[in-house]
Amino acid sequence: MKILVTGGTGYIGSHTVLSLQEAGHDVVVIDNLVNSSEESLRRVAELSGKTAEFHNVDLVDEAAVERVFAASPIDAVIHFAGLKAVGESVREPLKYYHNNLVGTLNLIRVMDRHDVRSIVFSSSATVYGEHNPIPYVEKMEIGANNPYGRTKEQIEDILSDLGAADSRWHIALLRYFNPVGAHPSGRIGEDPQGIPNNLVPFIAQVAVGRREKLMVFGGDYDTPDGTCLRDYIHVVDLAEGHVAALNYVAERTGVFRWNLGSGKGSSVLEVLRSFEKAVGQPIPYEITGRRAGDLPAFWADATSALADLSWSTTKTVDQMCEDHWRWQKNNPQGYTA
Repeated sequence: MKILVTGGTGYIGSHTVLSLQEAGHDVVVIDNLVNSSEESLRRVAELSGKTAEFHNVDLVDEAAVERVFAASPIDAVIHFAGLKAVGESVREPLKYYHNNLVGTLNLIRVMDRHDVRSIVFSSSATVYGEHNPIPYVEKMEIGANNPYGRTKEQIEDILSDLGAADSRWHIALLRYFNPVGAHPSGRIGEDPQGIPNNLVPFIAQVAVGRREKLMVFGGDYDTPDGTCLRDYIHVVDLAEGHVAALNYVAERTGVFRWNLGSGKGSSVLEVLRSFEKAVGQPIPYEITGRRAGDLPAFWADATSALADLSWSTTKTVDQMCEDHWRWQKNNPQGYTA
């Protein structure tokens, strides 16, 4: 198939482009490069031996999206593009609602006009909010507690309503947990702009000397070591999950929801120790106060993805840290160097 990947130069997007190419698909990428680099696609081409067609386009520009669809026939879409920092979304909600919702509405309107009705949407575990018990199961009532999460929830609602109204649509909503790691080649990986919002890229930047120490937010939670528990998933496993979901919905109409996670929690300190093992030396850290909005623990119930997609995670936290470190060590300044 010819697959359009929005946000395809980003961290998860670039790994998924590679997985799609390895599965024999042709890939077209749309990205506005606001938080990513086209260098990722050059390296994906090195690894796969195939070049993805690239368009520097912002989804908020509907006419530009229209031109991409008019230029070549698309069979299906994997939609990653969106702003994704929780803290920033609290400070600048309008920016998030405009970018994430308008961009998605433009995309699905253009898809509909071109008779392209298969979409895999990159949602998030943040849609489960604070009120749900763990592990999170797809049938739970959702209710995100920050603007970023609410944009994911609202896009899920839009796509669910669309699928209910028009039986020609094939829709997968993938709620994923904490993607980490990098391709084992060390050629592509996570390259956050500015200060990383997530644990593992921050640890990696401390390990490579870009940051002084890791600040651990809260050491007094009701967890085995007092630090937050999260469900970490290797980005290559996550990419394979998108390919599996795409194949599943290509043959079925309707709206399908899957958690993509490992089904277990690892603490901040456990991940830190694992990264120290990969690096071979201690990484400086300091335990400080809790961060507003952080939950003590959450992880996925991933049994539906296994049952429907024959998909489950294959890589351990140690492997995630080894691969993430290989990427960071080889690319201390990310793609910019």
